[in-house]
Amino acid sequence: MTIFRRRRILLRVGIAAPILALATTLLAVFLFPGFNHATQFLSELGANGAKHPQVFNAGVAAAGVGAGIAGIGFGLAILALDGSRIAAALTALAFVLAAVGMVISTLYQWPDPRHLAINLGLGIQLAPLFLLWGLRRAAGVDRLRGFLIAAFVLMAVLTVITRHLVFPGTVNPQNVGWWERAFAVTLVGWVGVAAFLLERRLISLASERGGG
Repeated sequence: MTIFRRRRILLRVGIAAPILALATTLLAVFLFPGFNHATQFLSELGANGAKHPQVFNAGVAAAGVGAGIAGIGFGLAILALDGSRIAAALTALAFVLAAVGMVISTLYQWPDPRHLAINLGLGIQLAPLFLLWGLRRAAGVDRLRGFLIAAFVLMAVLTVITRHLVFPGTVNPQNVGWWERAFAVTLVGWVGVAAFLLERRLISLASERGGG
């Protein structure tokens, strides 16, 4: 049996989850004539007023479950690379909480206040820091470290701008939708890239150890 095979499968789920989220979102937009990307939130694709809310909600729920599985894969990969157990646990926890929030949000459509459980997913912004901590002594992950730093900085910048902490007025009702999409793509997309790079490292390490 190939070394790290199960961990790599979990990470591949992390690669697939953002792709699934993008595909179902695009399909939901296609099925919602007149949807305005500039002024409407993505959550409105799954609201009661949407044409086919089940498409978007099913995609978000599936992507959420995928994120939870990927988080476990990230945690186990940290351990495989002799990283910190605490960092591995925190990384997995950040993803599992995000998964719970995403799934709950699909059960209570916008504007139901319970839909805001999706904000649990914002904890994923800290996951790059946990990964950096866990992989600080690991070899062969320099590209991943650089990517994680860039992803965290970009998410931090988008957070302070969209929360109006800097440059007030930049985000407004006429363009809020585009900002939300930029944030969503970054928040979800970095996971797929990080999972890919980490899986490549496990493949390389397995080869070095003679396990495939």
